[in-house]
Amino acid sequence: MKLTKMLHSCVRLEKDGQTLVIDPGAFSEPDAGLGADALLVTHEHPDHFDEGRLRAALDANPAARLWTLRSVAERMAAAYPGRVHTVGDGDTFTAAGFDVQVHGELHAVIHPDMPRVTNVGYLVERSLFHPGDALTVPGVPVETLMLPVHAPWNKVAEVIDYVREVRPQQAIDIHDAYLADIARPLYDRALESLGGAPHARLAAGEATDL
Repeated sequence: MKLTKMLHSCVRLEKDGQTLVIDPGAFSEPDAGLGADALLVTHEHPDHFDEGRLRAALDANPAARLWTLRSVAERMAAAYPGRVHTVGDGDTFTAAGFDVQVHGELHAVIHPDMPRVTNVGYLVERSLFHPGDALTVPGVPVETLMLPVHAPWNKVAEVIDYVREVRPQQAIDIHDAYLADIARPLYDRALESLGGAPHARLAAGEATDL
């Protein structure tokens, strides 16, 4: 499986001639979803869910399908009947040849006075876990953890402890658009030395084989 890191929390996975894209939101490239055979969205916040990017991808490929939670599915289903699938914690499905498990229910707490929205994470091919905006522990082995390294709802100590709890074979940064390049080495050193797993950072557009 080939992983390409897109801007912010968007990732592109390719296997056997099929392409799966997770979270082509407003902070990702305008064409982030184009070419996808399957699209997954973790939650409704605009840096993860951008209706225009999803519509562009679904319009460009009439065979493409979208899997997401109810709040996003309700906004997309009418325009794409039969192509939008609602999922929740514990569900399993196959999307464009990729086996996917759904883990998690709620977005991380930003502030106690802010209501929490639904958030799901996706374990793809029993290998790569994308948690969206939560520190969900899937409770199964994870080879590659897509790690939300910097957000309004987390701090680096929590991120380090999350890596320790999931115990992946490697952690690769996502949710990094908020983090200035000048500060990245501080995070890199902390995560690499304290997380307990090899830590990697891919530039937007950079790919690696899993």
